[in-house]
Amino acid sequence: MKFISPKTDFAFKKIFGSIHSQNILISFLNAIVYDNQNIIQSLKIINPYNPGVTNTMKETYFDVKALLDNGSTVIIEMQVLNVEGFEKRVIYNLAKAYGNQLDVGQGYMMLTPFIALKITDFVLFENEKTEKMITKFKFKEETGLFNYQDELTLMFLELPKFNKELSELETLSDKWIYFIKSAPNLEVIPSSLGEVSEIEAALNIANKANLNNEELEELEKQETLIRDKKGQISLAIKEGIGIGREEGIGIGREEGIGIGMEIGREQIVKQILRQIRRKFGEIAPEVKTQIEQLSMEKLDILGE
Repeated sequence: MKFISPKTDFAFKKIFGSIHSQNILISFLNAIVYDNQNIIQSLKIINPYNPGVTNTMKETYFDVKALLDNGSTVIIEMQVLNVEGFEKRVIYNLAKAYGNQLDVGQGYMMLTPFIALKITDFVLFENEKTEKMITKFKFKEETGLFNYQDELTLMFLELPKFNKELSELETLSDKWIYFIKSAPNLEVIPSSLGEVSEIEAALNIANKANLNNEELEELEKQETLIRDKKGQISLAIKEGIGIGREEGIGIGREEGIGIGMEIGREQIVKQILRQIRRKFGEIAPEVKTQIEQLSMEKLDILGE
């Protein structure tokens, strides 16, 4: 058996966000959001599209969105690359999704709690900040004495901080995180994962043999895009460090990242311009200038 990686947008949505995924998502949320407690009994998976309420607001999409039986709504996003503005984007998306609940004339008492879970394939908080793999943030009084409402919860799951082997898995959360991180390395469904019916179901969905040609093509496209972007970032960092050394600067990784990311940005712009020329022909000078001035976040969207 060969399993696809749940880290791509396509695979994550197919496994956790399809009409057949309710029980899978319930088990996953009870493990990760509710610390292995059997809190959620039912949920409704809903459209993850989150339009702007005005023409000037950004449209946003989540990988998975669900209404829980405790009245909360959860939005989940799988993030493979640490792109520019990620930290601000997660706050914007949560606040926007919470505010979009109300139509004109509805009272604020109609608002219900929102939980945003961000799964990152990179370390977001270095160990000097916290060694915790799952972190949870709420509005809290400055000295930490009490919370101000429990309307908004922002959670992060940092996959690189999970280092358990298959034989070391103990809790349900261990098994779900191992599934997300290591599914492509499996050749069969291990007994320790198969004993959780929802994880067994997730692995069956992730079985490449169960995908049609169109799905396999979309998966390959996304995996290629991720590999290319990782390669660009890695090369940019190396080039940034190399430039510093050539100029006699004792440059470290952080400074190299700063210089390198700017180089990487130029490479990404050139690549996008090449793609546009191949698909649409020559680019008008004013359009080329506009593309060159885009932020990394917008370049990322345009590239996709």
